[in-house]
Amino acid sequence: MTDQQAGSVANTPASEPTNEAVKKAGRAGRNLPAAIAVGVGLGGSVIAILLFAPKVWVGVVAAAMAVATHEVVRRLREGGYSVPVVPLLIGGQAMVWLTWPFGAAGALGGFGGTVVLCLIWRLLSGGLSAAPANYTRDVSVTIFLAAWMPLFGAFGVLLIYPPDGAGRVFCLMLGVVASDIGGYTAGVLFGKHPMVPAISPKKSWEGLAGSLVLGIVVSVLAVRFLLDKPAWVGVPLGIMLVITGTLGDLVESQVKRDLGIKDMGTLLPGHGGLMDRIDSVLPSAVATWIVLTLLA
Repeated sequence: MTDQQAGSVANTPASEPTNEAVKKAGRAGRNLPAAIAVGVGLGGSVIAILLFAPKVWVGVVAAAMAVATHEVVRRLREGGYSVPVVPLLIGGQAMVWLTWPFGAAGALGGFGGTVVLCLIWRLLSGGLSAAPANYTRDVSVTIFLAAWMPLFGAFGVLLIYPPDGAGRVFCLMLGVVASDIGGYTAGVLFGKHPMVPAISPKKSWEGLAGSLVLGIVVSVLAVRFLLDKPAWVGVPLGIMLVITGTLGDLVESQVKRDLGIKDMGTLLPGHGGLMDRIDSVLPSAVATWIVLTLLA
């Protein structure tokens, strides 16, 4: 249930959901009409960019990383963490944009520079006369964020530069969407055995099986017809996308559980914040770049 949904049923006992809430939310707990509308809008925008202006993808990813970083940092600050947001945002942009002239080396250099800058920034945050409190905790979280969002996002940008770059990004997106649809459908229809109930109670082993089946099938077709590569390349790609997509979702679920929150933000109706929508895409971008770089 999103924050918006929670507000609409605040005066209703938890055991007796309103008819309106039942209609809007499926077994997966989403506001389905809003989620579908937002998903179609985002998907249509991505398709248009990749078909007609693929290099715009770099700017889209850069903007998304800035928004997602801001969402997560705000939540962490609410939880008592002191994260140096300015160098993290600047360094995140460097990781993404430096891929344009320098490729993977640019992303790596941007990441290293961001880490150094954040270490110094947090060290001097209290002035020269005072030692910062919780320094190790805060810089560890900051380095985690630098890798989790902008560095992983930079791998999504690296996909667009080869001649068949738009097709590579399509392989990423189609595989992630197929995994999500397969898992959601199988989970709703057949889900009986929770996979990780302590982290995400709604995920089931049946859902994971559905993700694997549809994720692999779609990845095989995408690799064959969008990239004109051997169909077998889609098998490891599909498996990796399902694994990384599922783990990416679980990682964010655990972070939110640690912080005691439902969503990272409220930017996207039916989905929560932007980070709630791209949590599975980010590690999947890394997997896609690795598989297609080594095998295709």
